[in-house]
Amino acid sequence: MTGKEPFAALVQRRGSLVVLALVVLVASFSFDSFATIGNARNIAIQSSFLAIVALGMTFVIISGGIDLSVGSVYALGGVLAAYGIQWGSLVGLLLPLVVCGAIGLLNGWLVAYGRLAPFIVTLATLLGARGLLLLITDEGSQTRLLPREDWLTKLGQGTFLGLGVPVWITVALFAVGILVLQRTRFGHSTFAIGGSREAATLMGLPVARNTMLLYLGSGLCAGLAGALAAAYSASGVTIVGEGLELDAIAAVVIGGTLLTGGAGTVAGTLAGVLLLRVIQNVINQIGTLSSHYQSVVSGAFLAVVVAVQAYLSRASR
Repeated sequence: MTGKEPFAALVQRRGSLVVLALVVLVASFSFDSFATIGNARNIAIQSSFLAIVALGMTFVIISGGIDLSVGSVYALGGVLAAYGIQWGSLVGLLLPLVVCGAIGLLNGWLVAYGRLAPFIVTLATLLGARGLLLLITDEGSQTRLLPREDWLTKLGQGTFLGLGVPVWITVALFAVGILVLQRTRFGHSTFAIGGSREAATLMGLPVARNTMLLYLGSGLCAGLAGALAAAYSASGVTIVGEGLELDAIAAVVIGGTLLTGGAGTVAGTLAGVLLLRVIQNVINQIGTLSSHYQSVVSGAFLAVVVAVQAYLSRASR
């Protein structure tokens, strides 16, 4: 590549990190309470649950798919954790992983072998997961609490080296995600499938099997994030997760992953998640602005990012 092509490709991959650094720098000088250890811990723990969901979404979008069910699956995971903990913390953790993983596997099977559009499939499971959640909680009238003495609750509320345990779990998952995406055959196949499914099939790649694994991973990530969020709040709240799928998609796209598939990074997704949460925190720091401004700013920012990505994608090619 010559001229502006290398620069365009670099901005597309690393632009979110630069914007995040600028926002943090400006906020640190503008608000005395922003650049504090306590505020940093708060941003980190609030980012961890969305980040785990966005990690699974990153792989799905790179492959050219989409998963709209993660918000409902996230809420279902929290409710199942609170429901299953009555038989022990291990059941409280495994039950949401099994059920949410099964939902992800169903998504993958319908997309891979049923040849159905991912948008329609995951929209259907979004409604199905939310319906199952309401069935378990008697239409939301029952909110189960997690005993604070169980190790699952301590896992969600515990700290290590000054940071919440969910934050360290998120860091470990993203480290694994980077290795899988960049250093394994499965990761390279994910890029190939997103670039051209037909070409990947002609190359002999197991497109159907990998597609099922991608949606399985997305379901597992959403279920795990929901279980950790329930452990953190010590309750299986039914109203959480509404719109979370849109936040996850926004974070992935802001992080440099193309909605058309074939390009993206796990580290960029983490930067996108942190950027969304930092913007939310800055709005809270202002104090005079309504929380609705967060949605306005996030939506406007996402629209600008998508437009810039389209331009950079053409330039890099």
